[in-house]
Amino acid sequence: MPHTLRFAMIISPAPSLPTSLEELLGRSLAAKLDRLDLLSRKIFAGKLPGERRSKRRGRSVEFDDYRNYVAGDDLRHVDWNILARFDRFVVKLFREEEDLSLHLLVDASPSMNAGTPNKLVFAHQLAMALSYIGVVNQNRVSLGVFGMPNQPLKRLAPIRGRPAVARIADLLLTTLKAASDTPAAPAPADLASAMRSVAASASGRGVLVVISDFLAPEGLAPGLNALASLSGAGYDVYCLQTLAPSELDPTKQEPRLLGDLRLTDVESGRATEVSISPRVIARYRAAVSRYTDQLRADCRSRGLAHLLVPTDTPVESLVISSLRKSGMLR
Repeated sequence: MPHTLRFAMIISPAPSLPTSLEELLGRSLAAKLDRLDLLSRKIFAGKLPGERRSKRRGRSVEFDDYRNYVAGDDLRHVDWNILARFDRFVVKLFREEEDLSLHLLVDASPSMNAGTPNKLVFAHQLAMALSYIGVVNQNRVSLGVFGMPNQPLKRLAPIRGRPAVARIADLLLTTLKAASDTPAAPAPADLASAMRSVAASASGRGVLVVISDFLAPEGLAPGLNALASLSGAGYDVYCLQTLAPSELDPTKQEPRLLGDLRLTDVESGRATEVSISPRVIARYRAAVSRYTDQLRADCRSRGLAHLLVPTDTPVESLVISSLRKSGMLR
């Protein structure tokens, strides 16, 4: 009699869900994140006074350069020392400091509620860590969670400052519970539509991070194209592909995975019977590798960064090490 399995996953015990900010982030990790900040590979021009340097010269306190005085310049910016020494009128130019926006899009579709460690829990913990870094450094952080039935995209408007940490945690804890309580969706979650929606609503410039397994039967091209338009407009876009170790290699969870099984697609509910053999598992591993390689190539061709993130990667080491090396954090 075939066993019923989730798509590409061996059935695993229900995960223990975080129920508080302490369990979602933890004080020890928060203390380490206090030393980090967002970093862009591009020069940004935000809307509000903040911490990022832009090319725009303004009236901040950081000196940048000189230029010759022209009629109409503010006399307060004239360098009187140079006038006295060289009999030349020059004005001081200053580097304007501006803020950076962080947009986070988290996949909470049924395919994420699988694996050990659980993808859904991991994605929410990672989103909390990145949100924390953003808000405590006075950056504007907006958050979107999609894939839950009857809630295609639950959003939190741009928010900033340390008091915002509690609001972000409340949203993530709520969506985590709602998504984990839903065994299956009536229809596959549309990741491409969620990416298009976030891209259309993003204003100003900044960093956008998508946390998802990117297992999208409807196709990703329209969504990636929408993200590419943001990249061209000055956003740094990161696609963090979150997969469980047993998705990358099923034998890591079940070393003797053999025989006749019934596989059920957790997104659509469709089932199929297969006979598992070492050859079939080898073909599966090769197919997963091709898929992730193709996604990486599709992202790079559009100017997007792609990182494959197994869920057994500690959030702390991912943020403090890998994401710093990728250029997202400093």
